[in-house]
Amino acid sequence: MKRYFILIPLLAMVLGSCSKWTAIQNTRDYEYKYEVAKAYFMEGKYSQASVYFAEVLAFMKGTINAEESLYLAAMSNFMNKDYDAASQYFRKYYQVYPKGLYVEYARYYCGLALYNMTPDPRLDQQSTYEAINEFQDFLDYYPYTSIKESTLEMIYKLQDKLVEKEYLSAKLYYDLGSYTMNCAYGGSNYEACVVTAQNALRDFPFASADRREELSIMILRSRFHLAEQSVDSKRVNRYRDCIDEYYAFANDFPESKYIKEAAKIMEKSTAYVKKHASKDELVD
Repeated sequence: MKRYFILIPLLAMVLGSCSKWTAIQNTRDYEYKYEVAKAYFMEGKYSQASVYFAEVLAFMKGTINAEESLYLAAMSNFMNKDYDAASQYFRKYYQVYPKGLYVEYARYYCGLALYNMTPDPRLDQQSTYEAINEFQDFLDYYPYTSIKESTLEMIYKLQDKLVEKEYLSAKLYYDLGSYTMNCAYGGSNYEACVVTAQNALRDFPFASADRREELSIMILRSRFHLAEQSVDSKRVNRYRDCIDEYYAFANDFPESKYIKEAAKIMEKSTAYVKKHASKDELVD
């Protein structure tokens, strides 16, 4: 997609002067202030441009410049790396002007602004979900866009970030292991690890193979630790869960670097079940 910047005549004035800046700020001639904002934008002075666009937007409503002013306000904030403000302006633009001249760009840049805001995987990922939704909406509206592949690539990267957050959560539970002080409502960290990792695998089927492998072996390990620590009445069934998990893991990752470890878990689990299954009452 080619960026579209409106060509405008540059104002015959020195825009960097403090006195000029003060005079422009104090003027009530908003058409003039709007032209100044555009001139700053064309000169690449996006910080100054964003200030003036914010001031004139309300006065542009109902005029021939209303649509353009909203789009340029969004773009000036984007170029100034104020992605939060930019995403809000872009979203407002395509909501107010669903068939506007710049609506395709507004939808794309709204997603891109949110993409640039996404935090470390350990933090809240609300903006990551919002960016994915914006990009998916963009592709729904423009399925034949020339930037489809790059947009999909960004969606996959965002999904990987969500997977990473779930992986880190599962790993935290696994590392806590037998520690019980965080289990205020019963259960165990290994059970929490299994549930978290399973949810990640279910919710993000297109996660990278390496991350799916790590989540899968963590589930198998956690099930084995659960079986080892269980009361006798539950142990057989939990070792059987290990056996089932092993077959799933071996089927998905037959050449895994963890396959020998998985096979040992399988061997121990099978031996226990063969020895005790006929004696124990199976409790779900």
